[in-house]
Amino acid sequence: QVQLVESGGGLVQPGGSLRLSCVVSGTIFRLVDMGWYRQAPGKQRELVADITNGGSTNYKDPVKGRFTISRDNAKNTVYLQMNSLKPEDTAVYYCNTPPSYNTRWSWGQGTQVTVSS
Repeated sequence: QVQLVESGGGLVQPGGSLRLSCVVSGTIFRLVDMGWYRQAPGKQRELVADITNGGSTNYKDPVKGRFTISRDNAKNTVYLQMNSLKPEDTAVYYCNTPPSYNTRWSWGQGTQVTVSS
């Protein structure tokens, strides 16, 4: 069974930075594409970035130029570096397979990111 454990969230002021991590177990991590999603209060969960098993990346418009997704296959970990954070980035962040895959694994607990002065 695949397990996803997200961490690295917190409270940060506008303009600040955070680095999220997601450790994946129970699968051959280096073979799978991964995505970072977020869910703000009262809104649907949305993809913000994804990375293929070969390292190609894709970003949604609201985070382009500010967020960077990366992976370390030796550590079974996918990262999301978030810079120039805005209040509208406030959400619970999750990792999982990208929408291009037909199914998602069971969601982890996520990590809360709050951007506020």
